[in-house]
Amino acid sequence: MAGILEMYANPLIQGFTTNPTLMRKAGVTDYEAFAKALLAKVRDRPVSLEVFADDFAEMERQARKIASWGVNVNVKIPITDTKGASAAPLIERLSKSGVTVNVTAMMTLEQVRAVRGALAPDAPAIVSVFAGRVADTGVDPVPHMTECLHILSDRPNAELLWASPRELLNVFQADAIGCHIITATNDILKKLNLVGKDLDAYSRETVEMFRRDAVSAGYDIG
Repeated sequence: MAGILEMYANPLIQGFTTNPTLMRKAGVTDYEAFAKALLAKVRDRPVSLEVFADDFAEMERQARKIASWGVNVNVKIPITDTKGASAAPLIERLSKSGVTVNVTAMMTLEQVRAVRGALAPDAPAIVSVFAGRVADTGVDPVPHMTECLHILSDRPNAELLWASPRELLNVFQADAIGCHIITATNDILKKLNLVGKDLDAYSRETVEMFRRDAVSAGYDIG
């Protein structure tokens, strides 16, 4: 939670998201207690919290419970279960009943089309496409995400989220195509102070780092 609260002090940050994997890495043992403590501190910006069931009926129960924790809660629903069955029918039920969903773990254009069809036409929603993981497979995420925007063009309140960025450049790429949201970890955000940095100076600092580390290590070539 400390990392989220550190970023909460930054007015540039417009919302927060987490997932069971990140929470486990952070040592969270009580999901509900952590979520409620976070929501008690972050009241004026959206917070996305994810279901963790693998059965759609239980996913729906968890989703409605999580949604009840606060008006600023977006409920994260994975696009499939672990067997690959589509969550689109569940997304449709939740969207039509007023739950603000954040559909997560998406990669393909076909998945985006399925979600577009499931969302209530004017319902607020977040469509999280893992552009960073798409790029990890050798696919250029820029045209991919541009097409995702096109698919969602008739869902005015559905926001496309560029998920899993790998570098600061992704922030600029997402902005250039008109992507609505990008998630960024603290380490990526801390690189913002490098924007516009003189590359000659950066080159020299890098050489200085190599020299400093070699001396500190006591390296010698006899």
